[in-house]
Amino acid sequence: MAKADWHVAQLNVGRVVAPTDSPVMADFINALDRINALAEASDGFVWRLQGDNGNATEILTTADPSFLINMSVWQSIEMLFEFVYRSSHTGFMLRRREWFERPSEAYQVLWWVPAGYRPTPQEALARLDHLRAHGSSRYAFTFKQHYPPPYELLYDPGDMKPEPYCVGWA
Repeated sequence: MAKADWHVAQLNVGRVVAPTDSPVMADFINALDRINALAEASDGFVWRLQGDNGNATEILTTADPSFLINMSVWQSIEMLFEFVYRSSHTGFMLRRREWFERPSEAYQVLWWVPAGYRPTPQEALARLDHLRAHGSSRYAFTFKQHYPPPYELLYDPGDMKPEPYCVGWA
């Protein structure tokens, strides 16, 4: 498999400070269509989780209706990073303290998926749980400590053991 055969999936989670239909959350909810359109138009975007409302706010993964998830797939870690930290999304992200409780543990996880694969919320939450329990690994990682796609793990350059008389001048 080559690099193009792998994409990076991401999940981020949070507990909102108020119900999504409250005035406190209005700026967040009203910006979702714009931010999602920005993601979809960004280089490297592949897919995002969405419900009937066009975003993931209605997708409940726990009994807690304040717990929201956001999940997407990108062609590379670098392209995802550009969107998150170097686009108009960044200003929106800077306001997250207005809308989300301060997390006490990891709230974002990345992992590699075969191109064309769409992870489920349950799979993504399991990756986040693994990251929280074991730290960054090839199975579940972060921007700060990430790992190469699996195809790079299959290649061990090792010593090809050329004939001694073909190497050097000795």
